[in-house]
Amino acid sequence: MTDPRYQKLARLLVDYSTRLKRGDRVLLDMIDVPDEFTVQLVREARRVGAIPIVEVRHTRVNRELLRETNQTHASLIRDLELARMKKMQAYIAVRGSANANENADVPGDRMALYSRVTRPVLNYRVGKTRWCVLRWPTPSMAQGAGMSTEAFENLYFDVCTMNYRKMARAMIPLQRRMQHADQVHLKGPGTDLRFSIKGIGAQMCKGDRNIPDGEVFSCPVRTSINGVIQFNTPTLYSGTRFENVRLEFKDGKIVNATCNDTRRLNEILDTDAGARYTGEFSLGFNPYILNPMCDILFDEKIAGSLHLTPGQAYKECDNGNRSAVHWDMVLIQRPEWGGGEIWFDGELIRKNGKFIPRDLRPLNPENLRG
Repeated sequence: MTDPRYQKLARLLVDYSTRLKRGDRVLLDMIDVPDEFTVQLVREARRVGAIPIVEVRHTRVNRELLRETNQTHASLIRDLELARMKKMQAYIAVRGSANANENADVPGDRMALYSRVTRPVLNYRVGKTRWCVLRWPTPSMAQGAGMSTEAFENLYFDVCTMNYRKMARAMIPLQRRMQHADQVHLKGPGTDLRFSIKGIGAQMCKGDRNIPDGEVFSCPVRTSINGVIQFNTPTLYSGTRFENVRLEFKDGKIVNATCNDTRRLNEILDTDAGARYTGEFSLGFNPYILNPMCDILFDEKIAGSLHLTPGQAYKECDNGNRSAVHWDMVLIQRPEWGGGEIWFDGELIRKNGKFIPRDLRPLNPENLRG
């Protein structure tokens, strides 16, 4: 018997997140996902008259392909996948994996090459299709969250099927403030960072691109960042777990970077010239996500968090930075995580994870739940 929550989530993805309609071609990219959910997603797409195309992948197989990839292999994959993507109006990716560290032993130079060569597929998908990407709950994710598998599954479906329309309405004042802000000042334990977001704009993430969702992002002016930021959550990138990442900036560039694996961190930041500059600054506020689980689609939405991103900028909020890297690093500022402050143009916007101005208080967790 199919879990009734499968249909609720599939319908949200079809009706709200990607707004599929009759005749739309949609690529369903399913990675280690139960066939029962894939079938439900196909049925929901067909219910509205869309044309589903299904790709089924497995992370263990992908790891083997990546281990000895080269320019010829990566270029062929890029050409084939880009040709297919150009025939789609929409894209839904559901990514599950029994082992979040499956790619940990893939050589860093191979990962960097593959990311760089295949980047046009991602750029086209982000810029030209209606897309949504989400994880699938697995025992490894439950372990990362410090929860039982059953409890994590319940949390997952609560988070992924929450009232995103209500959240979207509450985001509007924050988007306006970020659109008009110039100077940003981040303060907290080990953190004192200043930069400008003047003229960059702001984008709401309200469940129509990622599930779960709950952030408003902008982007630092490319050469404006100065100071230091100490992240307090673990981050997983290219199959490697990093902790206690500390970045020091001068005129927009990361001039010093340390963590538990400083050598690997700097290898990634040396992927290309743009990897040491930033491509995103965002505030997260999903009321159901409180603690990190080393899964960025969840961690970047943590209530009371912010993230800063070395690498590629999004076209929606573009500072001109280009890179094969896009690495969201998360700092939680709730009191139990050390607290902190965010200032826009001399006004205190958020303190210890809670929004202060009256027009932003609907984004605080107690007002978003339910």
